[in-house]
Amino acid sequence: MIITEPVHTSPLTSARQQLAKCIDILGIDPGVHERLAYPDRVVQVNSPVRMDNGSTKMFSGYRVQHNNALGPYKGGLRFHPSVDIDEVTALAMLMSWKCSLVGLPYGGAKGGITVDPRQISVSELERLTRRFTADMILIFDPQKDIPAPDVNTSPREMAWIMDTWSVNKGYAAPGVVTGKPIAIGGSLGRFEATGRGVITMTDELLRFKGRQMVGTTMAIQGFGNVGSTAAMLGHQQGAKIVAVSDVFGGIYNPAGIDIPAAMLYSKANGSLAGFPDAETISNEDLLLLKVDVLVPAALEAVITDQNADRIKADFVVEGANGPITPAADAILEKKGIIVVPDILANAGGVVVSYFEWVQGMSQLFWSEEEVNDRLRRIMTRSFSQVANLVTTRDLSFRMAAYSIGVGRIAEALKVRGLYP
Repeated sequence: MIITEPVHTSPLTSARQQLAKCIDILGIDPGVHERLAYPDRVVQVNSPVRMDNGSTKMFSGYRVQHNNALGPYKGGLRFHPSVDIDEVTALAMLMSWKCSLVGLPYGGAKGGITVDPRQISVSELERLTRRFTADMILIFDPQKDIPAPDVNTSPREMAWIMDTWSVNKGYAAPGVVTGKPIAIGGSLGRFEATGRGVITMTDELLRFKGRQMVGTTMAIQGFGNVGSTAAMLGHQQGAKIVAVSDVFGGIYNPAGIDIPAAMLYSKANGSLAGFPDAETISNEDLLLLKVDVLVPAALEAVITDQNADRIKADFVVEGANGPITPAADAILEKKGIIVVPDILANAGGVVVSYFEWVQGMSQLFWSEEEVNDRLRRIMTRSFSQVANLVTTRDLSFRMAAYSIGVGRIAEALKVRGLYP
């Protein structure tokens, strides 16, 4: 199949278009709209790193703090070649709506470094992470701005950040990041939290539409932390996972893929390529499969106006941030395809990050069962609130979710007033 190259849409343009649409629905004051369309603070650093061969190389890093009307800034750090100010600003806005939607006392932030971590050594990556942290020492703070893992970052990088910040401040501060290893204050259940939230939202959506998880066919683009966890949990709950993919491509079996075997194979081989008992499929073609549920859990803007009319899934659950452009969203809505938006579908990660932050600040830790139960209750409550607006206001799931998230922040800004 020939795939037409999609027209690039700026993530920030997309985010602002969605915000404007929501503002119209809510009838929010133009002055509040203006405040919400721009971040509070944008920080760029250029971090010098000594490479293994003795040379010095500069890396650009960013942190965007969008809005803290509800509490400290919160958001992930991603290491990827595409990272730039526009992308990070858009993702920071989405974090604001996400935290507000699920009722967390956080504002939105996002950050990253423009780098392909596969092209540098582990020691170079550690030096880069630590230097970036030192350059952001006045930005990151347990009471002000708390980073977390994102694309190409993991508990390992969070441990480096915590250690660097703590060494510079002179005391151990487990609350400065979330998504840390358990040994230094991480929360049980955090690693699986985003994928668990995706499957919880999928299950809730199916129930809302009078269907069930058992026998549901699913295709999942992205086999990292989010995608692989969602695939495993969906498989355990009786769904038929017919296709999964990673950055190198995907595998497809209409009879269903053995997900535990695929996870072991990917870990042993570094990719899904060559997995037995499955056909090879491209990331682009995976999106076009006829399945009940499609989960784009890789990067943003993979469903655009160039391929949206060929999406055949009944439901799309956004595991990634911003995987559908506004133009594509309109096409899917016209086709009657229900989309559970990212600010709801993948909020499980920030919910358990909040749990980790609370546990770290109080030095009182919970069991994994307690973490998962609290996560499920928050996610199902949030879904119910969104579904109620879908039903009573005849809104799409995206606009219902945005209406709650944006509306709560707008109310907070109104109540707090404008200084000076």
